Amino acid sequence: MKRTKTSKAWMMEHVNDAWVQRAKAEGYRSRAAFKLMEIDERDHLLKPGMVVVDLGAAPGSWSQVAARRAGKNGRVLALDLLPIEPLAGVEFIQGDFLDDEVLRRLEDSLHGEPVDAVLSDIAPNMSGIELADQARSIHLAELALEFAVQHLRPGGSFLVKVFQGQGFMEFREAAARHFASLQVRKPKASRDRSAEVYLLGLGRRSA
Repeated sequence: MKRTKTSKAWMMEHVNDAWVQRAKAEGYRSRAAFKLMEIDERDHLLKPGMVVVDLGAAPGSWSQVAARRAGKNGRVLALDLLPIEPLAGVEFIQGDFLDDEVLRRLEDSLHGEPVDAVLSDIAPNMSGIELADQARSIHLAELALEFAVQHLRPGGSFLVKVFQGQGFMEFREAAARHFASLQVRKPKASRDRSAEVYLLGLGRRSA
């Protein structure tokens, strides 16, 4: 009964959410688009002609923003376990980021081309067990960082969602070693009560 009440409350909040309404009005697939746009407008993350990889892309709102800002001379490669309706300017691979074969498909699609920006809005399927969920979230962030370190060109950027909690500071310190600067961002479109923040690494250091 409690779960049903909670679900109904969440649905009412979601339907009445100003960011959700704005996303529908402006043709974005989710409110998350505004998180990326706010960060981009502040930190100038996305530029025309860029090669961008979007990890955990479904339903596609970050890819929408990236494709529009990278323009016709850019490339956006998106990956998710869930299907995504086709998007103009976005090459989509469906599969599990944890699967080595899927990761190889993504790497093959780059054709050896260095990446300008890696975006990761991946979150695990939540079990409700806080410690387990946090551990899974940090693990996904670590894998995204590993991918970014391997494929970003020198000077490239990395944006990743992380939940504050156990392992957060250790991950932040690990990420900071690879970039000229590492910033913490909490966009207005993030719900205040959410523990999510975004770590933004700018200026990938040369290996």
